[in-house]
Amino acid sequence: MASGTTSQTAVANRTSIQPWQAGAVGGLLGSVVFGALMVTMIPNPVLEVAIPNMYGIEATPANPAELAGWVIHLSHGAVIGVVFAALVHRGPIATWTNSSIKTALVGLLYGVVVWAALAVLVMPVWLDAVGFPGAPPLPNVSELSLVGHAVYGLVLGTVYALIQP
Repeated sequence: MASGTTSQTAVANRTSIQPWQAGAVGGLLGSVVFGALMVTMIPNPVLEVAIPNMYGIEATPANPAELAGWVIHLSHGAVIGVVFAALVHRGPIATWTNSSIKTALVGLLYGVVVWAALAVLVMPVWLDAVGFPGAPPLPNVSELSLVGHAVYGLVLGTVYALIQP
């Protein structure tokens, strides 16, 4: 009888989701929602042109690279989601995420911080460094981008709270 209990416990431990996995899933889902907002609301083809150019894929409005843009965007979202998981699981803000609602709100705030650091500062410098002629100005302050990143963070935090025990 004891071996049956041990076996069930081992199976339960083996199939439970790890915090980094919850962050990656939340980040992917947040990126899908944010990407859909970008494609429908942001007039410049950021997803199809600017993001691929960050990695040397020479896309233009006349010759966009939709698949590459989506793959890169989703990859960014997953990695940024894993960083979120590290911060809320063991990092300095772990004590702020003791409920699903608080975790979702911390996710929203995290999305705003990601926007300020990566979209406002890093992306324009990066695009300029690779010689992309359509590089945005520094700082790259866009209200639509802010909303998109906030939505990304909210989805990330919500999904993380729902699937991470």
